[in-house]
Amino acid sequence: MGAYDPSRYALDLTAYPHIKTETLPGPESVALHARATRHIRGLSGQVRLFPVAFESGQGCSLTDVDGNRYIDFSSGIYVTTLGHCHPKVSEAVARHARQLMNAHDFTTRVKVELVEKLISVLPGDLTGVQLYDSGTTAVEAGLRTCRAATGKSEFISCFMDFHGKTGHAVSLARMNKLSGTGRAQGFYMVPRPDTYRPWWTRADGTLDTERYLEFYDAFIKESTTGQIAAFVLEPIQGWGGSVMPPDDFFPKLKAFLDERGILLFADEVLTGMGRTGAYLCMEHWGVVPDVVTLGKGLGNGFPVTAMVVRAPFADAVDAISASTSYGGNPMASAAALASIEVIEEEGLLAHARELETLFQRRMADWTTKYAIVGDTRVKGCLMGVELVKDKRTKAPFDEAGKLVYQAAFRRGLAWIPAGHILRMSPPIVMPEDVAERAMDIIEEAIVEVQAQLGY
Repeated sequence: MGAYDPSRYALDLTAYPHIKTETLPGPESVALHARATRHIRGLSGQVRLFPVAFESGQGCSLTDVDGNRYIDFSSGIYVTTLGHCHPKVSEAVARHARQLMNAHDFTTRVKVELVEKLISVLPGDLTGVQLYDSGTTAVEAGLRTCRAATGKSEFISCFMDFHGKTGHAVSLARMNKLSGTGRAQGFYMVPRPDTYRPWWTRADGTLDTERYLEFYDAFIKESTTGQIAAFVLEPIQGWGGSVMPPDDFFPKLKAFLDERGILLFADEVLTGMGRTGAYLCMEHWGVVPDVVTLGKGLGNGFPVTAMVVRAPFADAVDAISASTSYGGNPMASAAALASIEVIEEEGLLAHARELETLFQRRMADWTTKYAIVGDTRVKGCLMGVELVKDKRTKAPFDEAGKLVYQAAFRRGLAWIPAGHILRMSPPIVMPEDVAERAMDIIEEAIVEVQAQLGY
């Protein structure tokens, strides 16, 4: 594995960020957005809060249609992990676009090379692979695989996790507005450990993982048919606000599930492929999931996702008619293969962990320094800042979240809101001086909003 070279991703901080228009979004963004919304519906919250129109991106930067330049602290919402338009990835896609764009699920050389490379970097006996073009499709395939592998039909998932926007993926989340109705039959939800907002604690006030497992045991016995095929969850919540579990949770949960013949299904579409400083986030806790889904950063922006299962369950993939029209096409395979090679060649897992140390240092005193900051958390280049009205009650401060998001964006930082929780996912290629400047902007925004709200 190579060593990270910051000069490859250097950004002139006298030129980035740079806001040239008197107002943001600028006039061209406003006009283009108006044209778009005559027809486009269902825009995300981050677009509604700051409807800028982007023109280009390079490395850790973005430029909008008005020529305003931003530091990218969202990676296209956890997607462009290697920065925008990484030359190796872009060239690989272009080469295969000229050669062969689709061959259904027939074998191609680049697909074989991708699958072999992917298995070589994943932990344990993960071996059975199928490729897709969206995270939610991979999740749906994972659910069907779990049913085929176990002969059982039901699932447990966690409140505030997110797994996609198709029928059963939506049923894994308490998000009725996505489905238009409710969850499908046989889908159950339970709380997951949150060290800042624990449901159960020990006498000393710290989170008690054993109490969560006791609840799961009672819930399965009393509230389900007992036919649970898998427990499905994100290692770290994304949409829910970068909520991270205590370090003992996943090892204990895996043992709990193994005793009951229930599979552990880790949805790593957001957390995988280097985002947290490992190929799988679950590696931080020494756990190999039975089924895992990958996406977002897998192709660094090109639509490619994967479902991978452990060896004992690989044959179940054959039982579900797992292939798709677009999954594993040569362009997608080339993008994913190039992305993994970049991570290896440039030593980016180690660099993501170095950035984690920087972000931990920068946020270490925020809960005492700022009246509205209740909690900060970071794993690699995945971060969250929780804003509260009162540190004793921990009442969520949605208004502050919206205002801080907008204030930082006006200063030239493109990032992600989640109600009262600010989410950050910078490219793992980001040089440290750029990361420091981004954190300066966030602090400036917090100071501005605190004063505006009278704190």
